[in-house]
Amino acid sequence: MSKLLYIEASPRKDRSASIEVAQSFVSAFQDENPDNLVETLDLWSLALPEFDGDRINAKYRVMHGENPSTDEAKAWDEITSIVEQFKNTDSYLFSLPMWNFSIPYKLKHYFDLICQPGLAWSFSPDTGYQGLITGKSATLILARGGEYSSSAEAGAMDFQKTYMEMILGFIGFQDIQTVLIEPTLTDPESKQQTLITAKEQAVSIAKQL
Repeated sequence: MSKLLYIEASPRKDRSASIEVAQSFVSAFQDENPDNLVETLDLWSLALPEFDGDRINAKYRVMHGENPSTDEAKAWDEITSIVEQFKNTDSYLFSLPMWNFSIPYKLKHYFDLICQPGLAWSFSPDTGYQGLITGKSATLILARGGEYSSSAEAGAMDFQKTYMEMILGFIGFQDIQTVLIEPTLTDPESKQQTLITAKEQAVSIAKQL
C-alpha cells in the first residue's frame, strides 16, 4: 500500500488539461493496487492562512533560536500543521497550468507556507541549506499554452517548470518527474493528441510507484 498526495492548482476543473491528465495518473495509481490511498488538496477550495506579520515574525524567531510571542506561537503551530499534512505521504502529484510564465498564485501561497526553517529545510554554516523532506517522489503535470521546451529562447520564459523543480529540490526532493502538456493553445486535433501522449506518460509513471 502507498499513499499519494495530489495537489490540484487549476480552478478550471472539467476544462483543465492538467487535471484531465492528472486524473489518468490517479486512476492508474489506484488500479495498480486497490489498497493505494489518494488524498486530494484542491488549492481553490482550501482555506490557507495568510503569511502575515505574526507568521513571518515566528519564522525569524525560529531561524534565530528565539522564543515566539503567544500570537506568533499560535501562528507557527498552524503552519506546522500544514507542513505535517504535506509530509504525511509517500509520493506527490502536482497538476497546474502556466500562468504568466509561472505558477498560479494559490500554489505559490501554499509553497510560501510549506517552505519553513526546521520544517522543510535547515541551514548551517558548515553544510549550507539542507532539504528535510527526503526519500519521496514527486510528479509534475504541467499544462502550458506554448511550446516552451522547443527552444532555449522559449525555455528562458518558462518559470513554471523551473520553479517547481527548484523549490521541490530545495526542500529535499531528488526524484522529480515531469509531464509536459504543450501546446494547449492549438487546434482541437493537435491538442487531443497532446493530451493522449501526456496521459500515456502519466500512467507509465503512476504504475512505477
